[in-house]
Amino acid sequence: MMNTLFESSSINTMSLANRFIRSATWEGMADDDGRCSPGLIELMTSLARGGVGLIITGHAYVHQNGRHSPWQLGIDRDELIPDLKGMTRAVHHHGGKIAVQLGYGGAYLSKSRLRSLSGRDISELTWAYGQAAVRAKEAQFDAVQIFAAHGFLLSQFLCPRYNDRQDLYGGDIQNRARILLEVLEAVRQAVGPDYPVLVKLNAQDFVGNGLILQEAIQVGLMLQERGIDAIELSGGLLNNPNVLRTHISSDADEAYLQEEARGFKEKIMVPLILGGGIRSYKVARQLFQHGVADYISMSRPFICEPDLIKRWQSGNLAKAACISCNNCVEQVKAGRGVSCKPLVESPEKNFFPQMTEIIPASPPHPPGTDYRISIGLEQHVAGFSPVIRIEMESKGKMLGPALSFSLDSDDYQKVSTTVAKLIEKQGEDHSK
Repeated sequence: MMNTLFESSSINTMSLANRFIRSATWEGMADDDGRCSPGLIELMTSLARGGVGLIITGHAYVHQNGRHSPWQLGIDRDELIPDLKGMTRAVHHHGGKIAVQLGYGGAYLSKSRLRSLSGRDISELTWAYGQAAVRAKEAQFDAVQIFAAHGFLLSQFLCPRYNDRQDLYGGDIQNRARILLEVLEAVRQAVGPDYPVLVKLNAQDFVGNGLILQEAIQVGLMLQERGIDAIELSGGLLNNPNVLRTHISSDADEAYLQEEARGFKEKIMVPLILGGGIRSYKVARQLFQHGVADYISMSRPFICEPDLIKRWQSGNLAKAACISCNNCVEQVKAGRGVSCKPLVESPEKNFFPQMTEIIPASPPHPPGTDYRISIGLEQHVAGFSPVIRIEMESKGKMLGPALSFSLDSDDYQKVSTTVAKLIEKQGEDHSK
């Protein structure tokens, strides 16, 4: 019973010791110029020591224009290869395998910027992916993964909500998938037929007029026909606050993309990697044994426990310690690098609502998401103060911490004024 998820397998020519994959995670640990840092190497090494079958790095930008966030790993120029090779060698020394995720975030969720890309721009971009793949191979990565999920550039082309182009790259799903297929072709030509090339793909965008499952399966079939070696399924757009779901506390909360995975498995033969809230060996084993997925990918559990797979393999099958609070992401945003700092909720009630209104959230928030706006009293050391409290919930579960604005200060007025100014500035930027 124990040897199913821990048996060896292959993706193209890459042999893996088990079927657990560390899904790409923005680590926020590269140097300011995108160079691989000693801290990032140590993080990857800890995952290899911990028994992860395949480690996929956070998205590495293939072009300077596609750099999305600070402290992001780069693979856009040759001078970065030696430090990247230092990372792969460290992982290989501990018996691990590592892939680099190739990404571009420069037109993230902007219709106008997507519209403005010319045919020459697209040719330059696909060439950049191919050159990045050459660097990955030279740096001794075991595979590359093309990032086409969560509303970044290639994902945005697939999403009719944001892609309203009127040329060969817009319209029906065959056209919207064209750039992704051209990227795959450029990468494949660069690395050859025997080098593993994976893709991370949204199964659905979960927004109005977004990519839907039936279209995503068509994209998967096109990728399969053109030689993709494995597909990792994800879902949602990054501007959706629930793209990383919180409060995954029961088996029923886990693997929230398994129905989409079943749809893919009915049509697609290449290996399927499934993530989405998997926290327990029991659920992972069921997904594999029932043919829902060929590989299991996780991210946040490995931030909390880099040696989780080694623990499970030893026979200690207790659920991952991760509580899905997403405070690890906040560490990255603050410039501290990804790390597990669990949010500890106060056991004492300190807010006493007097009036509450529930407002349904509009797309891109998924159905069942609401804003809970309350006026009440909040307890502090010095006593009670009247506040406006704003919370977001999905199907009865709170999404992250609440925000409170004291009515006896001018904080809420400052926030309102600032939001109005930002909206006005955004309108000016889009009109340029």
